[in-house]
Amino acid sequence: MARVPTAVLNLIHRFPRLPQAPTRRHRSGGRPPAAPALSLTPGARPRPWVRALGLVAVVLLGAWLGLLVVGNVRVPVGPMNTTMTLRPSFTGGTKINVSPLGALQLDSHIAPVRLDVNVDQLDPERSRALVDHPERLSGLQDEVAEDIARGTADLAVRSCVAVVTGAATLGLLVYRRPRRALAAGGLALGLLAASGGTAYATWNPDSVLEPKFSGLLSSAPSLVGDARSIVTEFDVYQQELARLVTNVTKLYDATSTLPVYQPDPTTIRVLHVSDIHLNPASWKIIASLVEQYRVDVIVDSGDTMDHGTAAENGFLDPVEDLGAPYVWVRGNHDSLVTQRYLDRMRNVHVLDDGRARTVAGLRFAGIGDPQFTPDRSQKTGAEQSQELAGARLASAMLDQKRAGTPVDVAVVHEPSAAREVDGTVPLVLSGHLHREDTEVMRYGTRLRIEGSTGGSGLRAIEGTYPDPIETSILYFDRDTKRLQAWDSIELGGLGLTTAEVSRHLPEENQPGANSSPSPSVSGSASPSGSPSGTAPAPAPATPSRPRP
Repeated sequence: MARVPTAVLNLIHRFPRLPQAPTRRHRSGGRPPAAPALSLTPGARPRPWVRALGLVAVVLLGAWLGLLVVGNVRVPVGPMNTTMTLRPSFTGGTKINVSPLGALQLDSHIAPVRLDVNVDQLDPERSRALVDHPERLSGLQDEVAEDIARGTADLAVRSCVAVVTGAATLGLLVYRRPRRALAAGGLALGLLAASGGTAYATWNPDSVLEPKFSGLLSSAPSLVGDARSIVTEFDVYQQELARLVTNVTKLYDATSTLPVYQPDPTTIRVLHVSDIHLNPASWKIIASLVEQYRVDVIVDSGDTMDHGTAAENGFLDPVEDLGAPYVWVRGNHDSLVTQRYLDRMRNVHVLDDGRARTVAGLRFAGIGDPQFTPDRSQKTGAEQSQELAGARLASAMLDQKRAGTPVDVAVVHEPSAAREVDGTVPLVLSGHLHREDTEVMRYGTRLRIEGSTGGSGLRAIEGTYPDPIETSILYFDRDTKRLQAWDSIELGGLGLTTAEVSRHLPEENQPGANSSPSPSVSGSASPSGSPSGTAPAPAPATPSRPRP
């Protein structure tokens, strides 16, 4: 017999052996040897981190499937039937879906799970009982709070069962080993417990004070409620959540129609608009907001026009029919021709040169933009002219304070001018940047920059996505004249139909705050508008849009 060369034997030994056919002993009942796995690398096994990642994927997918299938509870909350669900999420929080009105989002916690509360329908018998006996509404919040607590406890138990069952079942299907399946179920339970612990550690019950509403804009005032009640009712999260659910209940009556919004009479409601830029749709939106929120006064911080020509003046005619007084200041796209046209309207109050006007219980002062864009051939000196205009306004407001008639709100167009009045007034409103922003400046004055209520006008079609239409409702205390809260309202731009309303509170009205900071005003002002003897704060760079 010829001998096999040694080199060939070495080559054969490098490959794994294939399984052999069972011998006669094996056929007669003996235990056959385990067939070795076919692999190009003899004895290779998956790396530990690969196995760990696979197990984690099985656990996450199984837990998610378990939550989808059985991880929800149906809970009667007051007169409504609701469904509570835990959902995986990167940001956490709570989402209350109020079909068909929209949704309320609360930044209640930071964890990889989100609490969804779906308002499914109104129970006819329980709602009829409330309609027949309105006095029961006074105790509805306590009842709703108890229902929510009971539903949350049931949801926690059901979610634990759901994630363990889902992960264990999927683990058994994938690994076909009971021990691996039990490990997957245990890991899922541990992950859910860790998520619950994270949610508990980051729990923010005051998030219900600043909800974000998206959906039908007309229902937002009734759902979110008035600023005064939200500021003073922040003790218990469940009670606030119950109040929101109670408001939803009040939205439905026997014919499922929306009731009239009844704002708190102790607040003054100001609608802040800016940078309309000849968008005719803005007037319908403003009129709708005036009616829905029962607005007391509208403040326009400029750039209502695009070129400020006399031919554009007819665009301003709807201002007289908006249903509220109109306070206006000139922007860099508005001309003196525009200003004179508005000044002749019966319900318009034009602010310029620091002159103060009292409208709807608030004292306003402002100054027109010193620049007029269509006449500007170069930008040299533009920033200096803004600072000079702001300093003139600050000086005029100090004179008002010495005379015993302090200004409550200052209005300018550009933020660079607004920064010069820091320390002379509690609040200054501006626009120009086509994006919303707010800050408390160095000497205590709050600066509120409004976005474009016209969606940047014709500029909306220049970019890939249309600019949103932005405006806000400001709530003032009728006695102190201080800002209590504001609602930022954002509508989808040209061709879009989305709507979002979010509630914001000043720092002094946040839970735990004892007093409201007030800007320090001395007897005289430096040229920059800051208190005398104190160096003004350096103004941060503020980007602005290119001007035509």
